Amino acid sequence: MHHVPAFDGKEYQARFDALAAAGVDVHGEAALVCAYCPESVLDAGCGTGRVAIELARRGIATLGVDIDESMIREARRLAPELDWWQSDLATLALERRFDVVVLAGNVPLFCPVMERSALVASCAAHVDVRGRLIAGFELDRGYGIADYDAACEAAGLYLEDRWSTWDRQPRVAASGYAVSVHRR
Repeated sequence: MHHVPAFDGKEYQARFDALAAAGVDVHGEAALVCAYCPESVLDAGCGTGRVAIELARRGIATLGVDIDESMIREARRLAPELDWWQSDLATLALERRFDVVVLAGNVPLFCPVMERSALVASCAAHVDVRGRLIAGFELDRGYGIADYDAACEAAGLYLEDRWSTWDRQPRVAASGYAVSVHRR
């Protein structure tokens, strides 16, 4: 297993709790995922489970996976009734598929550069026949759209939609963030 920076799940969750308490909508990812009417979602790189918990609240069967022990521990504390797995996404093999696999919160950027294609391939392998892989990440940190699209295409997925934000603002060339929807 590769080296992963240490996170503090409670500290990470506290940031989102503070934003929500201040009235910020912290569920843009869940809203976008719901627009595709999935019955099942794999929250890949789920962190403390913010997206998976909101999707489950909206009636969608979810499973959350993260490599970081403290993140999974916090997710289990927040929603013990949901399914949480600690695993490396680049080698994930759940032997089941989902209507949507979502990579929210710069997930590919936390993966070592040499494993990013494996991460995309592994996540794509969990996308059902008519399913989608939805990912949002910053583009100015060494992993651009062309690299991501090539990894998706190599995994049998093709671009369906792309925005500059989770609330579907149009993509502009100068934007430093992209939300991409790929499908089989």
